[in-house]
Formats: sequence, C-alpha cells, structure tokens
Amino acid sequence: MAQITASIVLAIVVGVAPLAGQTSLSIYSDGRVVVRRSLPQPLQRGRTTFTLKLEGLDGATLFSPDTAVAVVSAVVRPPTTQDAALTAAAGQTLSFVRPRAGGATDTVRATVGRTDPPQYRLPDGRYVLSLPGEPLVPPELVRTTPEATLGLEATRPRPRTDLAYVADGAAHWEAVYQVVLLGARCQVSGSATIASESLRADTAEVQLVAGSINRARPEAPAPRAYRAKGLALSEVVVTTDEQAVGETHVYQLPGKVSIEPGMAVTTALFPRSGAAYAQEFIVPGALPWRGFLGQASGEENRVPVQVWYTLKRARGTPFGERPLPGGTVQVYQADSAGRLQLVGEARSEHTAPGRDLRVQSGDAFDFTAERVQTDYTQEALAPPKRGMAPRQRITAAYKVTISNAKPAAVTVDVREARFGVWRVTESSAPAEKLSASEVRFRVAVPANGDATLTYTVQAES
Repeated sequence: MAQITASIVLAIVVGVAPLAGQTSLSIYSDGRVVVRRSLPQPLQRGRTTFTLKLEGLDGATLFSPDTAVAVVSAVVRPPTTQDAALTAAAGQTLSFVRPRAGGATDTVRATVGRTDPPQYRLPDGRYVLSLPGEPLVPPELVRTTPEATLGLEATRPRPRTDLAYVADGAAHWEAVYQVVLLGARCQVSGSATIASESLRADTAEVQLVAGSINRARPEAPAPRAYRAKGLALSEVVVTTDEQAVGETHVYQLPGKVSIEPGMAVTTALFPRSGAAYAQEFIVPGALPWRGFLGQASGEENRVPVQVWYTLKRARGTPFGERPLPGGTVQVYQADSAGRLQLVGEARSEHTAPGRDLRVQSGDAFDFTAERVQTDYTQEALAPPKRGMAPRQRITAAYKVTISNAKPAAVTVDVREARFGVWRVTESSAPAEKLSASEVRFRVAVPANGDATLTYTVQAES
C-alpha cells in the first residue's frame, strides 16, 4: 500500500497562512461548530498520512464526509508548553535568561538533564537542581499551534481531501427579533449574531442551526465573555435561506463570512414583515399546580399583572411561513414624539411555521391586582375503595381586586391552573375552561377604576 506523507495547514488557525480550499461551518447556539474543510490535496488509493495545524480539533469527532475515505488514526498534539519543550531538549545546551538587580538580566548556558526532577548541568560540571532561568528554546522544539497527524484510507483515488469535525465552545449565535407596535398590527424584523470565542475562518460558508440537539459527550468549558472588536452586518436586502434538516432548521448566511475571535457578525434572518397581534393582561392564579392546597393568610397580597403579546402567524402569510429560531423578542412602541421606546422583552422558544409567537414581555405599570383568600375549609372523604387512603376535599374562596389607572377601560384575565381533580363552584364572572387543567375569568375594569372578582374552588387530594 502506497505511503504518502504531506503537511497541510488549514485556514482555521491562529497566525498561520491559509491554504487554498473551502471552509463550511455549521454553528449551533450552544457553542458547538461543525467544521467542514475541503482541501485541494489529492489522495491516492490506500493509506495517506497528513499533519494538520488547526485549533479546536477533537480527534474523537473527526471523520471524512467522503464515503470513499475513512479516518483510521488521529494523534492530536497541543501547542508546546515550557515543560514539554524542555523535556524535548534533554541532552541539549540552552541559554537561560536570569533577572538581576536594577532590572538588568544576564544569560547562563546549561545542558538539560531532565525536567522532573529538574537537573541542569552548568559548563563547569556542577548541577543546578531548579530551573536556572527563563529558557530560550530553539524554534524546532516549539509547536505554535495544535497539530494532528491523521491516517486516511482511500478505497479509490480522490481529487481532494474532505474532513469534518466538531469544535466545542468555539462559537455560538443568538437570534434577536424587533417588534414595532403600530396600532392593531406590528412590523417584525429578525437577525442572527455570531460570536466567536476561538474560531477563526477566512471567507467561509456559514450555516446557523436552530433546534434542540442532545449532548452525549461532556460539554466543553463555558465560552468566555467576548468583547466585540467590530460589527459586520450583512445587507438586509439579502436574507438567509432556510431549510429543514432532520428535526432542525438550517439557515444559510448569504455570501462568504470571515470570522475571528472577539468579532460579532450579524445578518438578517428574513425581510421585515407585517403581522397582526393581540395584547393580553393576565393575573396568575393562586392554586399550586400539584400538592396540597393550603390555607393562606387573611391579608391582601399584591400580585403582578403580566403583559403578554401574541403575534399571529397564519400559514400562507410571509411571516407565518417562516420557522423562527428561539431567541430574544424586543417590543417597541412610539411615544408622543415618535421615538421608539423599548416596552417589553422576552425569551422565545423555537416556533414552527404556522404557529403563533406568544411571549410575556413584562408586568403592567398602571394595572395592579391584590388577592386575598376569603374562606378555607377541609372535608374528609371516604376512601374510594377498601384499603385505600382517605381523601380530603378542600374548598377555598378568593377575592381579586384589579385597579386601572389609565383613562381607558381594559379587560384583565385571571387564570387558575391545577393538575388533578378540581372545579370552580361559583364565581362573580364566568369561568371559561381553557383546558382540562386551566380556567380563565375575564374581568372588565373601568377607566380610572376598580373591579372585583370573587370565586370559589374545590380540590381533592
């Protein structure tokens, strides 16, 4: 079998000149990056050995996308440390720089015997049993970037070399959406921003992958906070192409993208789109989702009035046909002078085409609510069958007072949700059953006024 040895330098390195070739990156929001590299190096049939200089390679994840080529071995060596260089220099005589008083330095020559325990032989034959100074190491003993020696097996000649691997913690991306409220409709724009922690690529093809991908291997250390050195923004008239792959969605960025550590690269996800929206004000309920329904104090308790927005995304509309990666949703509204003000912000989950985007943007300022438990009783129930534990029926009554400081009337929903057997026995407003576990009371609150809701629930435990 022919043995061919080649030394190839990839473009995804620090301080190393790139070799002509193509780089394709799939970046995940959790820091993983699938790096695909197509090199012009041809392969002969049989075994070929390569030495690659690159950052972020996990040899366990390396493979060839070419079905005619298999990776049969990979030895990954990190950049040279001082201890490694001195170990490699055993038997050689090196110069060591020593500090002197007043900031001066001098140089001493010593032969490296061993590094553990340290033994350095001076020209007069005596030994120094500690590091005699800062070593000056010959360049041939220093590996400035990680290197990997790979063995590839080709079943037939190939015109190029294709490699792929996963770099963990190298880069991540996030989606941010701006929603501008305009009467009964809104304008929505979205962008994706890539933040590189250690990844460097020159004119690479980049895809952003949205979806929930499990981890089966230990996670790399959390990426350090980055400081953006610059911002590259793609032309917003050119948007990403999107396609479904497996149970994920892949967004192809337009053109070629250059990435380096500390730089943020932002591109539009889709053209600005119009959509109808609905705003809701919701007072969360008092019932625990599971467990014992206990007795509360007789004092009124201030509860928040949550602000929710639902963006309508019907199929067949430009905005509704697009899958939206999970991200941050920022809601803006103009003040009396026409200046856009940030009035809400929330996290959103991945949203499939045709599914409305629903987020809680914050709590209301001018709407307040106070709740108090007005009654509480427990009643023992016979076991449903002999040998089973007895049950209890708990009856609890509540009063919710909602205040409106605005000069316009508003409707506020009070929602109760609980798992298991429970029901509303009476209420001052209709109890609308939203599901098997959730009930909604719609309360009309007058302008600059108050409205009171009373209701009683029974729950078995």
